[in-house]
Amino acid sequence: MSGRVYLDYNATSVVRPEAEAAVMAALRLGGNASSVHAAGRAARAMIEEAREAVATLAGSRPQDVVFTSGGSEANALAIESAVRAGSRRLIIGATEHASVLDTAAASGVAVELWPVDGNGVADLDWLARTLKDWRAEDGRPFVAVMAANNETGVIQPVTEIAALVHEAEGWLHVDAVQAAGKIPIDAIPADTLAISAHKIGGPQGSGALIVACDVELTRRAFGGGQERGRRGGTENLSGICGFGAAARAVAASGVLDQAAWRDAAAERLKAEAGVTVLGEATPRLSNTLCFATPGFTSDLQVIALDLSGVMVSAGAACSSGKVKSSHVVEAMGHGDLGGCSLRVSGGWATTEADWRRFVEAWLEAHARQAARARPLVEA
Repeated sequence: MSGRVYLDYNATSVVRPEAEAAVMAALRLGGNASSVHAAGRAARAMIEEAREAVATLAGSRPQDVVFTSGGSEANALAIESAVRAGSRRLIIGATEHASVLDTAAASGVAVELWPVDGNGVADLDWLARTLKDWRAEDGRPFVAVMAANNETGVIQPVTEIAALVHEAEGWLHVDAVQAAGKIPIDAIPADTLAISAHKIGGPQGSGALIVACDVELTRRAFGGGQERGRRGGTENLSGICGFGAAARAVAASGVLDQAAWRDAAAERLKAEAGVTVLGEATPRLSNTLCFATPGFTSDLQVIALDLSGVMVSAGAACSSGKVKSSHVVEAMGHGDLGGCSLRVSGGWATTEADWRRFVEAWLEAHARQAARARPLVEA
């Protein structure tokens, strides 16, 4: 991607050199961690070393880390385990990732969408009322919330949410996929917590579910006793090792802080083009800028920027390459902006110059779009 600017880290991060080296080392080893010979023992040692690094990132014990194929599987494992444990009613945030929304919808039990305000912050009063009126026949309350939204970067008040859920003796699942590496996640009081390697500079195809000691998972994958019997199948050695290396790199470098660069970009876009910044009035991830401009659709913005050598996205990168109206923006009460929102997200290799180049490219694209639309308006 030489000469191009990549600002789509919330979709996937550029791989860190440390993670790439760890992946290659694991591939060269070639052992199966379930084998008892020398190569198998070496593979097992590499996995457990990575498990410790991921546990440190999440503030958990190594034995509480269950490696998965990614954040989506981790979310699904938590939801399906809660249903099989007796939860007959799920509370799911309206701005959650599709892996949470779709798994809940397919669970066969009742699902209540938990509303957010105009800034995308979960309505705590609604949650308190709903939990207070919980019926015994609905089983243990299950609540799922993102620590930070993948489209807007809005950070949820997880500590306050956890207090309400645990007072009701409920199960709190936190999707921390976007939060990891950007804000501290080691003190989140969740019963289950999902994270993903490729959002923090590791390889795609590896994630983890962090499980509190009193939570019993119901396995989704059978065929072996891997992951303490909680997920069958040969471990993804190279992916897990890359995950561990990325987690160690995050611990060494600390969480991202690109707020000054992001805010400078936002101020110029507002001043020169009148954009609406979504979630601006509430705490957000410092790397994430989500904004909208009526009359300039998301797909046209993405294409125009790509032609200028700047890569961003219209929202979640989980729609098979399709650009569609954002359910997150709509849930925030901005349905008129859902089809014209754009997400810009930096990462560990992003520079201030990248943010500046994005602004210049977007303003040029906006000017061209305005010039094309002007004759139609005047006519």
